[in-house]
Amino acid sequence: MVTGLGTVSPIGNDVKTTWENAVAGKSGAGPITQFDASLFKTRFACEVKDFDPNEIFDRKEARKYDRYAQLAIKAAKEAMENSGLDLETENKDRIGVIFSAGIGGIKTFEEEVGGYYLEKDKGPRFNPFFIPKMIADISAGHISMIYGLRGPNYATVSACASSTNAISDAYNLIRLGKANAIVTGGAEATVSPSAVGGFNAMHALSTRNDSPETASRPFSASRDGFVIGEGATCLILEELEHAVARGAHIYAEVAGSGMSADAYHLTASHPEGLGAKLVMRNALEDAEMKPEDIDYINVHGTSTPVGDISEVKAITEVFGDHAYKLNISSTKSMTGHLLGAAGALEAMLTILAIRDQIVPPTINHEEGDNDPEIDYNLNFTFNKAQKREIRAALSNTFGFGGHNASVILKQYKQ
Repeated sequence: MVTGLGTVSPIGNDVKTTWENAVAGKSGAGPITQFDASLFKTRFACEVKDFDPNEIFDRKEARKYDRYAQLAIKAAKEAMENSGLDLETENKDRIGVIFSAGIGGIKTFEEEVGGYYLEKDKGPRFNPFFIPKMIADISAGHISMIYGLRGPNYATVSACASSTNAISDAYNLIRLGKANAIVTGGAEATVSPSAVGGFNAMHALSTRNDSPETASRPFSASRDGFVIGEGATCLILEELEHAVARGAHIYAEVAGSGMSADAYHLTASHPEGLGAKLVMRNALEDAEMKPEDIDYINVHGTSTPVGDISEVKAITEVFGDHAYKLNISSTKSMTGHLLGAAGALEAMLTILAIRDQIVPPTINHEEGDNDPEIDYNLNFTFNKAQKREIRAALSNTFGFGGHNASVILKQYKQ
């Protein structure tokens, strides 16, 4: 059961604001402010706005955390408060933290290694916090230490599938009886020279510098790559009887999860969506559900030329005639692509879609901007949110290396 939510995202620094802006179809993209991007092919991103770590930590303590960990802790604090868990009465040995990052402390790595090469004639001079700030597991460690949680504790790293894998692992450990509750999700802060430059070198990012807010346009013919984003989202997953016994508010039920590999290419999805088909079928099988039980899919939908086509092919094959009764949307059109944090943010938006019975849109599609390889008889929820019954929904995330992860969320009925 999902009993707590927290986020800091490109479209809001808390759950309420993020959800309101998602339903309204607001883009989080704008010019990069965190470094001078004037010489880069891509000069915009979906940054978190007005985030001040000194509101969470004192100034000296804040310097011990990379930005990605700061964002993770901010999201975890909101989720813990939202869950109402009373840690004074809980057995902390039975509460774990599984928190992901696709890359981790890349900003810290840049600063420390760059500083070394600038002054290498003085010998190696590294900050003692360099390694613990950089490593991808450290947000899970920080959250456990802040709250004294001694249950299962680790990070999942599977590129853009990382935080969906974290949710899946949390779900499986709870149903195996290994924990009463798990704090899970993901964080990423990669609006940095090496990340933007590296993705530019791969031709993965949109270069629509004249109109950043319309650059992420999944399923449109004029799409030219993803928009890099940053942020963190945290979910509190809890065993049903434990949640009911303490009178917790239950947002939704995690019904099942799936994992698969494309086994095809370092960075490109399989053109026929073989791994995507398999992961969705695995999730349905795990949930003991039929394709007809799903009403909405929050797709991976990154706005890349190949990836969007392969996901649509997979959906039409797995769901058959029912695919045309689904609502499909890519919330990345608004948030950008948060890499290792994408799955958690999209799972949260999917949960809120179930709660409010409204599908957030895929923005930036213009009339006539149609790709001949995409079936527009499918309902991509273009440009405007749609009210509908959502009994259960599927959230997809696919990562470099061919990693695929899906999670099914459904209405909780007592």
